[in-house]
Order: sequence, then C-alpha cells, then structure tokens
Amino acid sequence: MNKVKQQFSIKDLENLSGIKAHTIRIWEKRYQIFNPNRTETNIRFYSLDELQKLLNISFLNGYGYKISRVAEYSELELNKLVKQVYSEKTNAIFSINVLKLAMLNFDAVLFNETHNELSKTKSFSQIFLQVYTPFLREIGVLWQTSAIKPIHEHFICYLIYQKLIENISLIQTEKQLVENDTTVVLFLPENEVHEISLMFINYQLINKGYRTIYLGSSVPFKDLEEINKFYDNIQFVSYFTVMPYVSELDDYLSNFEKNILQNNSCKLYVSGNQSKNITSKYQSIFKFDTIEDLISSI
Repeated sequence: MNKVKQQFSIKDLENLSGIKAHTIRIWEKRYQIFNPNRTETNIRFYSLDELQKLLNISFLNGYGYKISRVAEYSELELNKLVKQVYSEKTNAIFSINVLKLAMLNFDAVLFNETHNELSKTKSFSQIFLQVYTPFLREIGVLWQTSAIKPIHEHFICYLIYQKLIENISLIQTEKQLVENDTTVVLFLPENEVHEISLMFINYQLINKGYRTIYLGSSVPFKDLEEINKFYDNIQFVSYFTVMPYVSELDDYLSNFEKNILQNNSCKLYVSGNQSKNITSKYQSIFKFDTIEDLISSI
C-alpha cells in the first residue's frame, strides 16, 4: 500500500466528494471532523481514511442528514448509518463513492464486490447506465483537475472493460438474431481509443438480437469503405469522445456520407461528446445526446 496515494489536498477532497473546500474548512473548524496534518509550509493534507469519512458524510448529507448530527458519530457508527441508508433508491450514489476508493487504492477486489452487490438488484444495463456512466463522467472531471492520475483512469476503465467482455460473451451464447437483413457495424474513428461506451452499445444491440460487427477503436476510413463490399443495408454506429477534432468534424462526416453511405439504405448513428459539435445537416447521419436514444433509434 505504500505506493498508493495516501495524502490528499483540500482541493482533492473537494473534487472527489463534491463538497466545497470552504465548507470542508468550516466543518473541520466547527465540528472537528478531521485532524489533518500539515506540510512544512503549513499546508493541510488529509489521509485516505479522512477521504473515506468525507465521502460517507457527503452521501448522508445529500439525503438530509445534518452535519451537526453526523459529526457526533464515531467511525463505526458512521459506517453503520451509511449501510442503513443504503437502499435501492440510493445505492448508485453510494456505489460511485466506493468505486472512487477502489480506483484510488487500485483495489480490484473492492470493485468486483461492489459490482456483485449491485448485480443483486440491477441488470448489467442498469449498472452501466446508472453507476458506470456517471462514474466515468466524474473520472473525466477528476483527471482534468489533477485529483487523479492517468493510471487511476486506466486501472478502473480496464475493470469496467472486463465486465463488458464478460457480459457480451454471455449474451452471445444466448441470443438469436432478429429476422431482418440489417447489419450493424460499430467503430471508432482514427485516433479515438475511448471504447467503453461503444462496447456497451454493442452489448445492448446483441441483447436486442441484432447481428453486429464490432471493429473497435481507431478504424481507418479505407477499412470502413471496404466493408461496404461485403454487406448491404449497413447501419454504422460510432461514439465520438475526443475525435474527430471539432475543426475536422464536418469534413469527416461529409466524406463519410459521400463515400460510405452512397447506398441510401445505409446510415450512421453517432453519440458522444464530440457529436454535440456537429453543425451541418446530413441526409443519412444522425446524432444522439444519449446512448439510450441512439440504441432505440436503430
């Protein structure tokens, strides 16, 4: 454990818990909920245990428990209260906090325990949409604010990736193809490597009985042209997280429509952060704000 991050600045606590640094200072002074150490230059730093305590307090505070009451509890009492409040209604928020700790500690066992506990009351689709999707959004913010390192993101994303692989493999042995001639080709554009959301779309489509061809990340344009030679009535699906760049987005889509969607029955469905920057209207290209909307449209 000596290589795991054990010390956190007050800004780290703010980013990880959602509680403003100013509020944390007030709680610390008024209720003595923390006892931070200080650097030689008198800057506060907090332990991993204190981070966990703040995450628990944040969870309870969000459901109406006043800090003046919570501050009186011992660590054991606090953990017991959190478990009492934990319910079908609130377990997504609680689980996200636990996943943060699993990420910071590189703790695969805690991640799997959390996933298994969620599986008792939720389907895999519900876990992904209600827990993993908001958690991944938070990771993006935490990375941008330097509260976590890229290695934390890589670690936790790979664990989610593993769950996707497991569940895709499971349903591929159970599902029958729908009785139509539609082929769904899933891909990410060149230099786009954020694959988790596309994999979940693939999972959902297989679960609905569609024949899918999953090409994965960073697929060259010429390879997408080539697949048209093998299938008719292709529905292309992609997820633009950071690529193509905004300045290149309309050119990419114009070329896609002209060179790949020349058959009027072929379409491209796009979601993801970069899709919000699509400004032009296309005859055969459709953008969606959410994964759920995209899947329901195919």
